[in-house]
Amino acid sequence: MSVQSFPEGFLWGTATASYQVEGSTRADGRGESIWDRFAADGHVWNGESGEPACDHYRRWPEDVALMRELGIPAYRFSIAWPRVFPAGSGRPNPAGLAFYDRLVDGLLAAGIEPTATLYHWDLPQALQEKGGWADRATAWRFQEYVSHVFERLGDRVKLWITQNEPWVAAFLGHARGEHAPGLHDLPTAVRVSHHLLLSHGLAVQAFRQMGMTGRIGITLNLHAYAPASGAAEDLEAMERVRTLDGRWFLDPLFRGSYPAGALAWYRDRGAQPAVEPDDMDLIAQPGDFLGINYYTRHVVALDPNDPLTGTRVLPPQGPATEMGWEVHPQGLRQVLRWVHAEYLQPRQAAQAGLSRSPSAHAGEPGVSGGASDRFEKHRSPWNNPLPLIITENGAAYPDRLVEDAEGLRVHDPERIAYLEGHLREARQAIEEGVPLAGYFAWSFMDNFEWALGYSRRFGLVYVDYATQRRIPKKSALWYREVIARNGLPG
Repeated sequence: MSVQSFPEGFLWGTATASYQVEGSTRADGRGESIWDRFAADGHVWNGESGEPACDHYRRWPEDVALMRELGIPAYRFSIAWPRVFPAGSGRPNPAGLAFYDRLVDGLLAAGIEPTATLYHWDLPQALQEKGGWADRATAWRFQEYVSHVFERLGDRVKLWITQNEPWVAAFLGHARGEHAPGLHDLPTAVRVSHHLLLSHGLAVQAFRQMGMTGRIGITLNLHAYAPASGAAEDLEAMERVRTLDGRWFLDPLFRGSYPAGALAWYRDRGAQPAVEPDDMDLIAQPGDFLGINYYTRHVVALDPNDPLTGTRVLPPQGPATEMGWEVHPQGLRQVLRWVHAEYLQPRQAAQAGLSRSPSAHAGEPGVSGGASDRFEKHRSPWNNPLPLIITENGAAYPDRLVEDAEGLRVHDPERIAYLEGHLREARQAIEEGVPLAGYFAWSFMDNFEWALGYSRRFGLVYVDYATQRRIPKKSALWYREVIARNGLPG
């Protein structure tokens, strides 16, 4: 059987997040998080919360053993800030740090590369009561927290993510009220977005000053976009939402400034980031990679009634996941090429004192030679000055346990098709010159899906929440084969 191979050294993995899987929210000195409070106040579907979630805090040895059985080379997890610093700052919690010690050691003993996310939305409630991310001081508390984590785990963890999807934390949490802390205030959300970026810069600064080895970067959630029609107003709406969602974070990271159009849009609505001297230099410190979470495409139309972006997203134009998200694998390649052309290539050219390829234009990176030449050029993507990693990609479907001759099973052909379609597009992007170095499927196992509680299942592994039994789905077995051959069937 022919195989469409990925580059040598390509990193395969799965991912979770602390509040979604750990449970034990009151165990061993862990402090309250904003998601504990958000759930307790009744903002989650069916009154659910992250307790007990997947009981990963106690069952992690079982989970690591299952990862090994499934041939998973890397596991992306997040560290719960309130488990390490129950009050957000001050003295660290020895039991919390010891848990992550055990997890990292267990992963390494199983031959699995630990990839640690430092913030996946579970801010200590004690800091929220002092202003949360709207308070500039929280960025410095974050630097203190991550410095302790670097010191404790940095000899073994070699891949670090500072912030996961700061757009979600800022705007879903502070403008749309759909996530913790549940606020509806655009000026606050814009301030929060800046402080999240600032915290990233401070974490990178600490990482460098402490002489840490390994790589550090940030993960952004990016969408593909299309206009609802060819009308000028829909084209303008599409570009505006791309700027407010994507460029708002990419421009500071790569260009050291916020996009002028977005600043003007927010200024007209009484919102501005509170930028102080040296902030943008901190934010724009070069990272070692950029993480991208991709799930879907947004077809955008003008909507003057929307107070945040003046746009609306049309219903899916084709097949959709249980989240109501359009299945659009081609969008992943579009996003990868766009980021490469608009941000990676200009930075690399500037660093090398070179100009951009004259054949490159917005969204289409300039390449030369045949496909095989381009592919060979990028066979070692980790040698690129700034590789990309797909840090999340996956789909929720209404999985059902069935019993067959092999026992209890979950047949999930839609998820397999989703993952395969996106991986084919990712490989095509590599052939076209994008320095993609890794792929993490979301998620290793079913878990607490934020405001939707346990009503959506993204996992490669089915979790029976009543018994906490783990049952690999067909997609997990399929993914094991992809990893084993480092590629897809030809």
